[in-house]
Amino acid sequence: MSENAIQKAVRLAGGQSALARAIGVTQGAVWKWLNNHQKISPQNAVAISMATNGEVKPYELRPDIPTVFPRPSGDI
Repeated sequence: MSENAIQKAVRLAGGQSALARAIGVTQGAVWKWLNNHQKISPQNAVAISMATNGEVKPYELRPDIPTVFPRPSGDI
């Protein structure tokens, strides 16, 4: 199974709790994102991208809002 964007962010941060601390949310919120119980807010998508030094892009976390986070034209 391939790793999705939020799984990658959790791995890069060093775990759910570490990612939560880095962006100012609870570990429970990160768990909800991982388990598709709640969508990541646009603000948190930006925070996650910053916390992962751009390794995870906002458009990868929220592809459902391309007007907010457009995918680069050269990206597949």
